[in-house]
Amino acid sequence: GVLAHLEMLEARAHEAAVKQEETEQQEEKLARLRARVQELRRRRDELRAKVDLQEKGQPGKEGVGSDPAQPSARAVVEWKIKSVKAMLQIFYLTGISGKLTKQGVCFCISTAYEGTYLDSYYLDLLIQPEVRIHRHSVPVFIPLEQIAKKYLQTDIRRFLSVLSDHLNAYAGRRYQADQLQERFSDQIEGTLQRNSLCNLLVFNYDVSSTSKSFPFSARLLYGDLCCSLPTEVVVSCARDAPASLAETAAAHSDLFRRTALHKAFGS
Repeated sequence: GVLAHLEMLEARAHEAAVKQEETEQQEEKLARLRARVQELRRRRDELRAKVDLQEKGQPGKEGVGSDPAQPSARAVVEWKIKSVKAMLQIFYLTGISGKLTKQGVCFCISTAYEGTYLDSYYLDLLIQPEVRIHRHSVPVFIPLEQIAKKYLQTDIRRFLSVLSDHLNAYAGRRYQADQLQERFSDQIEGTLQRNSLCNLLVFNYDVSSTSKSFPFSARLLYGDLCCSLPTEVVVSCARDAPASLAETAAAHSDLFRRTALHKAFGS
């Protein structure tokens, strides 16, 4: 009996050591990815500064006619094309790529969450006579029309950046919900309830995978649609649950606000 117990302890220790090593490797990988992101952002900012300097003198340089303040239609179109080319170079470093078309430019916005590639969305823009959306694959519940109305005519780069933030946040929320349902289904009662935008999640759960009761109810609201962490969390206990679980529910509520949903369950 003693030997069997020692063997069991050794097995557990080995398993813990393996998990610790995997965790350290993941942390090192995440640190490298974060450093890479910072470097890419720095290079993006440098490119943006260079493009801004070019744009300041561009219309005046290419204007044709007696009044340099009134460039020709051809000069304006050429300036737009050069601006779009510079924009493509900038956004290539931030998950947004594109190519020029006969009538404008087609952008591809790639989404990811914590280093995991998720989905890509396409946006076909026409730039003559004014910038407008021709076709796109953006989900209907993303506020594309409002974003376009606010930024498309005045700042295309800002338009793409805000749209990318919305898409990446949505992809991150959906990824967390999927991971929770797939990896911790034995701790969730039934199917996790969510809306199309995944900015409202409701589920009942327990911390033990062996229990058949689910004393905790969680409601996560993501008020900021550009964020993948909730702005409001309510965790409550079942009426017949022990009073001691109230403190546990409060701790869970705080954890859900600060940590990705599937990682909170993993911890």
